[in-house]
This record gives sequence, C-alpha cells and structure tokens, in this order.
Amino acid sequence: MKGSLCHEYETGIPAEEVWQVYGTLRVGQLVQQLLPHLFHKVEVVEGDGGVGTILCITFPSGKGTGYYKEKFIKVDNENYIKEAIGLEGGALEAGFSSYLVRIEIIPKDNNSSTIRSTIEYEVDDKCQVDASLISTDVVAAIADATTKYLKEQKNQVEG
Repeated sequence: MKGSLCHEYETGIPAEEVWQVYGTLRVGQLVQQLLPHLFHKVEVVEGDGGVGTILCITFPSGKGTGYYKEKFIKVDNENYIKEAIGLEGGALEAGFSSYLVRIEIIPKDNNSSTIRSTIEYEVDDKCQVDASLISTDVVAAIADATTKYLKEQKNQVEG
C-alpha cells in the first residue's frame, strides 16, 4: 500500500530567504532550538548538507521510536526542492517499508512563498501497520516555527 500526505504553509517571506534555512543544515539546528518538545538533537552523521548527507534525529524521551536517520537524495537549489528518505528508526521501525519527505519552497511573488511538505510512504500489504501513524503535524510545526523565526529576525534587522 502506498500513500502520501501534503501540507502547505504560506510564509509571507520571499522563497530565497526561506530556502536559506530549508536548503541548508540550518533547519536542523533551528528545529532543536525552536521545537525542543519534538526534537532533542539533530546530528550530521555524514555530508555537508548536499545530496548524500545523512542526519540522525533524536526525539525527546517518550516521543516516537527514539531516533530517525534520513538521507538527502535531492537538493535542488534552483527550484528549491529537497528530498530525504528514511534509512532507519521512525516510521521504518513501525513497519513502513519506505518513507520520503519532500520540501518545496514555492515562490508566490517577490515577498511571499509557500512551504509545501509532502510525505510519501509505503507499507508491505502483508504487514499490519497503521497508516494513520503518518501525519503532517511535525512538518507543519517546522514550517510555522521557521517562518516565525525568520520574521522575527527580519524585524530585528529592520527595527
């Protein structure tokens, strides 16, 4: 069984500025700072933020499976698209056979953009896995926290 979920978030920030966070390792640093109740630690296991980079995300105790490793398989700096596949932990430990997260920063106009987060997953039909475990709540929280952070930084510079 295959499935996908999508979440869109209007930022009110130019796509290029949003990509400066999402297109780099900075997003990992920010999520552990801004969302400590969801992310205990985000560590780079291998790579520099480009294709092939592997991250290990550790969740706070009592949240999920404890950790999740992902590998960047696409980082498109022209079209503002990043894709990461799950390697171990997280949904894979719960029985999913594949788990991919795609982030697209879509320019709306010169002053705004949309963060589109898509989760694609696959479950072996023979497995008894609850697909309702997959949710866009975390990517929505990241989009919200990151956007608020960027707006605060912009206001401090302009103020």
